Amino acid sequence: MNLKKLILLVGALFIAFWLFQDPQGLADVASTFGQKGWDVTQQLFNSIISFVQSLSSK
Repeated sequence: MNLKKLILLVGALFIAFWLFQDPQGLADVASTFGQKGWDVTQQLFNSIISFVQSLSSK
């Protein structure tokens, strides 16, 4: 079996096990990661806008 497939299979089994053992915990972690990801995306876009604006003001 390919190593990538094995890693994906183990990851999927871990998430399925976690879902059945602690669904609220999994939901909390997913929500936290989603919020952090959105915050990072906003910071990235704000930085890009600021950089472009500083280039155009010179």
